[in-house]
Amino acid sequence: MDNSSQWDLPDTALCSAALKLSDEVSPAFLHNHCVRSYLFGRELAAARGLRGGVDYDEELVFLACILHDLGVTSYGMGDQRFEVEGADAAARFLREHAVSDDRVSTVWQCIALHTSVGLAHRFGPTQSISHFGIALDIDGREKGLLPGGFADRVHAAWPRHDLGFAIADAIAGGVRINPDKAPPFSFPAHLHQLVNDAPPLRFTDVVSNSGWGDKPLTTSGV
Repeated sequence: MDNSSQWDLPDTALCSAALKLSDEVSPAFLHNHCVRSYLFGRELAAARGLRGGVDYDEELVFLACILHDLGVTSYGMGDQRFEVEGADAAARFLREHAVSDDRVSTVWQCIALHTSVGLAHRFGPTQSISHFGIALDIDGREKGLLPGGFADRVHAAWPRHDLGFAIADAIAGGVRINPDKAPPFSFPAHLHQLVNDAPPLRFTDVVSNSGWGDKPLTTSGV
C-alpha cells in the first residue's frame, strides 16, 4: 500500500522518482527506514521551531533521507564504504534528473556524513535535519521530542522489520565480500567486527605497523 499521500510526503516529480527508486532497489526494512527518517527529521525540525520552506528546503531533506542508504543496495554497491557509495549513487541519480550542482552537493554531503555523529549537523540545516532524522530511527534518543503517538503511527504505516539488526547484517555482508569497504575506525569497520567477528584494529596497531618506528610514551599508558 502506498502511504505517501497520507503522510504529506513531498510530491514533486523528483521526489516521486526518488521514492520509486528507493522502493524498487531496497528491501522493505531499508526503504521503510528511509521514509521514517524523513518523517522523524521533519518532526524534530518542527519541535525545534524550524519551518519547511522557510528555515530549510523540504525537497532536499526528503531526497537526502530517501536516498541515503543506496550504498547498501545493489544499485549503489561499490568498493567504497557504504555511506560514500550511497552519496555517489544519489548524486548520479540527481544529475540524471538535471538537478543543479549546488543541490547535488548538499544531498551528497548529507548522505556521506550521515553516520558522522558530531560532524554532520554542522554543515547546514539540510544536513542537520536529515542526520538527526536518520539517527532517531536507529538509536531512538530523541523520540521524546516527537508528538504523542506519532512514532506508533509511523511504525504502523512503515514497519521496522528489525531494522537495526537487518541493516547491520547488510552492511557487514558487503564488507565480508570486500574488506576495503570498512576503512579503519569507521562505522562499517565496527559492524565488520561485531557481525563478522573480525579482529579489532586499534590505532596503536596502525602506528606500530607503519614502519616509522614510533615508540609508546612511557607516560601515555597506551
